[in-house]
Amino acid sequence: MSISVAQREVVIIMGPSGSGKSTLLAIAGGLRRPTLGRVIVNGTDITGLNDRQLAEMRLHTIGFVFQEFNLFDSLDVMGNLELVLSRAGVPRKNATARANELLNILGLSHRKDYRVRMLSGGERQRVAIARAVVNNPVLILADEPTASLDGVRGREIMSMLRMVAHDMGKAIVLVSHDHRVLDYADRVVWLEDGLLEDREPASMASPVHGA
Repeated sequence: MSISVAQREVVIIMGPSGSGKSTLLAIAGGLRRPTLGRVIVNGTDITGLNDRQLAEMRLHTIGFVFQEFNLFDSLDVMGNLELVLSRAGVPRKNATARANELLNILGLSHRKDYRVRMLSGGERQRVAIARAVVNNPVLILADEPTASLDGVRGREIMSMLRMVAHDMGKAIVLVSHDHRVLDYADRVVWLEDGLLEDREPASMASPVHGA
């Protein structure tokens, strides 16, 4: 099976529980190695990279958004972004400027001094998106980013992800069981029995497709 994702495209992968959606995402992000085939990100075959090279690739080229946010609760919003930038070797002054710029774009500047544990679930996920984007990667991978959010907050997150793709030029691959996200997809892919199949979002609207 194969899948290609273009710049400025939001691709949503759906399928039954246990079909391998999260595994596919982990392989695409270099967190797991495939037993067969290749993974090419921004022209680089990452399946041939060693662990150190993969870590560098993830730091600079791939951003991750998780269902459970995976933020540092003891840090404030700014600190979470600056930490990622510092790991990439960005000088502190430049890191602060970049974080401020991104928080302004994403509408989070009024929360930059808040500890993460003080934020709502929707705000935490918005910070997680900012963290995923802060190093200017080409690819964003999101695993069930709306699963723990209500309808309003879920739509806010999907609107933000779509803006990140279309306005910032990122390729986004999103795994979800949530049919509310379909309105934000440029393309929907169904994964089942090891096969990937392009589907029209309208054909996925029925709950019988969910799992």
